[in-house]
Amino acid sequence: MELIKKIKQAEAQAQQIIEQAKTEAAKLAEEARTNRLKAKLEAEQERKKAIEASVEKVQSEGLAEVEKLKAQAEKDLQVLHEKVADKIAGAAAKVTDYLKG
Repeated sequence: MELIKKIKQAEAQAQQIIEQAKTEAAKLAEEARTNRLKAKLEAEQERKKAIEASVEKVQSEGLAEVEKLKAQAEKDLQVLHEKVADKIAGAAAKVTDYLKG
């Protein structure tokens, strides 16, 4: 009789240990899932920040390149006008001489 009581008590303790282990495993699994989700969200935020920083950098570099090209184009246009001005003056003089002559 005493042995049966001890066996039943041991079975109850074993069942309790199993239930506690299940509860703890479920808790650990939920914590792991939460941690993975948090890490995923943080990684996504970092990725977005990196993309935004890259876009901003490229835009800035692009604007600087546009300004550089505009300045070069202006300079080239000015040089071209100077070259053409001399030729226009020479051509005008030739036309005037021809007309006078």
